[in-house]
Amino acid sequence: MPFLPPHDGPELERFEHPLASRYASKAMVRLLSPLYRQRVWRRLWIALAESESELGLPVTAAQIAELKASQDDVDFDAIARHEAALRHDVMAAIHAWGEQAPGARPIIHLGATSCFVTDNGDLLITQEALQLLRRRLQDVLAALAAFAAQWQDQPTLGFTHFQPAQPTTVGKRACLWLQDLLLDLEDLDHVIATTPVRGVKGVTGTQATFLELFEGDGAKVEELERRFCAKVGFPAIPVCGQTATRKLEDRVGQVLCGIAASASKFACDLRLLQHLKEVEEPFETKQIGSSAMPYKRNPMRSERINSLARFVLGLMPSSYQTTATQWMERTLDDSAHRRLTISQGLLAVDAILVLLKNVASGLVVNPRMIEARLMSELPFMAAEVMLMEGVKRGGDRQDLHEAFRVASLEAGRRIKQEGRPNELLSLLAADPAWAMDEAELTTLLDAARFTGRAGEQVRQFLAGPVAGALKGHVPADEAAVRV
Repeated sequence: MPFLPPHDGPELERFEHPLASRYASKAMVRLLSPLYRQRVWRRLWIALAESESELGLPVTAAQIAELKASQDDVDFDAIARHEAALRHDVMAAIHAWGEQAPGARPIIHLGATSCFVTDNGDLLITQEALQLLRRRLQDVLAALAAFAAQWQDQPTLGFTHFQPAQPTTVGKRACLWLQDLLLDLEDLDHVIATTPVRGVKGVTGTQATFLELFEGDGAKVEELERRFCAKVGFPAIPVCGQTATRKLEDRVGQVLCGIAASASKFACDLRLLQHLKEVEEPFETKQIGSSAMPYKRNPMRSERINSLARFVLGLMPSSYQTTATQWMERTLDDSAHRRLTISQGLLAVDAILVLLKNVASGLVVNPRMIEARLMSELPFMAAEVMLMEGVKRGGDRQDLHEAFRVASLEAGRRIKQEGRPNELLSLLAADPAWAMDEAELTTLLDAARFTGRAGEQVRQFLAGPVAGALKGHVPADEAAVRV
């Protein structure tokens, strides 16, 4: 039986997208809002009108002034009324603005096609969104760099295949996360620096309409596009059809997926570390981990990062399919898909980075747990050190190696089958071939001697690549998701 009241209220008549209402920041939501999109369109139309006027087309200063006076006053009721009749979103926006600026109505959109505002507008909004993501990514880098510096020399058990391996340090492991995010920043910077707008290209990209307006003067058409691009702040793509190539959005999607993958790797690692009780994500004073198990301290932020990242990674295959199935100069089967993928990808990655900063800024390290686990495995890993010391005391290296092998297998059996602590040192001490008691063997287990250059690698990495990436960093706004 449906859970609907007899009379549906307005709260049941609309759907709120969780990316906008629950996860992403207010700053990103504003950038992708219908109001901001309409205002960007109007900015583009004004830039076109100004450029046309400067080059002698019949566009007056009074008309431009009238457009500027009303450019931020968007009447969505009027747009909806016109779109219901015209079935065309761009023409609806033009007619609605024409009602507000009747003197300028004849010259709005002069020579342009719908993709003049939709493609140019989407690319401009995406550039602003990427700049916001860049600041957020730097926020995360700064938080992880501080964490890595604090724990640069703290020995911890390294894992390969999630099996005990050679020790590393807590700070060095954090640098693995940083390295991935630095590569993402490089990719993001490349996309920001090289993504153009569509420019002033006309109906099928040939600029034929503008050539007509300028009575065959191609130089003026080129100057029109140059002036327009100078006003909006980005160069134009050299050639296009009616639309700019959708590969521009694929490149943005690749960067978004890269960030999502790096964040998800961090979150997976942290969930494993929290299971080991070594490093945990922040947990607030009144936070509830489970409605049934009050003792639970679940890594819910990291799990949310993984969940959002999985969503982002799923967007790219369909984005490539859109690019692959475009017909000639354009087809419209890209429109609805692009409205979904571009906005949702940006919102989701924004949410991921806000969460990631929150987690990275409040990581809880439990040194005693780290040391206990490391020391439970270190005797096995100290084989070479012990062999060298045994030889110094007159032992035969090959005999000692066999003795160590037998003792380590027995110690492993007791751990796994009897649940006993690691008794390798006591087993070795009981063998006269080693000529060392358990206390002497224990002195060989200084964890720091087994971490190699991990601490120095952290210091060099933070002082070099990380510091360079954070140069000139301006923190993103604090309008964050619910964390």
